[in-house]
Amino acid sequence: MSIEDEKAVGGKVASDDVAVGGAAGKAASDAAGEAGGKAVCRSQGDDGRGITRRSLLYGIGGITALLGLGCLSFAPKSPVVRPPGGQDEARLIASCIRCERCVEACPHDAIKLSHIENGVVSMRTPEMTFSDDFCNFCETENGGVPLCVEVCPTSALSLPAGIVASEEPIGKAELIRDWCLAYHDTGCHVCYEACPYEAIDLDEYRCPTVVNDACNGCGACEAACVSLTNGSLAMSSGATSKAIVVRPLGMIESI
Repeated sequence: MSIEDEKAVGGKVASDDVAVGGAAGKAASDAAGEAGGKAVCRSQGDDGRGITRRSLLYGIGGITALLGLGCLSFAPKSPVVRPPGGQDEARLIASCIRCERCVEACPHDAIKLSHIENGVVSMRTPEMTFSDDFCNFCETENGGVPLCVEVCPTSALSLPAGIVASEEPIGKAELIRDWCLAYHDTGCHVCYEACPYEAIDLDEYRCPTVVNDACNGCGACEAACVSLTNGSLAMSSGATSKAIVVRPLGMIESI
């Protein structure tokens, strides 16, 4: 082989090595880029579990704008009924970490999360709802120790040691007579029959009345109330809720 041929062969080999090396380098670069891209995507929340910085800023901006327009309030416009052990509103707002454990633990689905309409600081904190069921303070499920209090990881929901939970009111029932079927000569007294704490009595006309001192705000009366099922009465009276509802502590006197 001549010197010129040897140079030609050597040059080809060197060129092939460079090409192979370049291809390997490109593959490594592409792989690194793809991995980096996935990492960026994951950090930006493409897996559905996170939130991008842009989305967060948009959310904050939107809330700020609504607050400025008066569409939202920073603090609750009116009190709400809190779960057992949550009647200290300032402590609940400060201690609640919005973990939703109390909602998940409630055996009667009587706890829901407060919406932003109830105030920005109250958003996603627990409040009671008695549309379908009531709070029995877990007397049958957990020996009278509310499960919501038991699972709370902070002091947001807490009761003093030795306290009987059902004897610590979470609210008071209010009867709106204009909307009550019994006060329209229907003979209805399902709230009286539903109350497990003898906090509703019947007057001389067999119409229900609330025994304020005995009421602990369990919500059994509200859950049982059928006033809204009478369409004609609800429309004529302008009813916007059931005829008996549980109000936060201290609110009844101010109405």
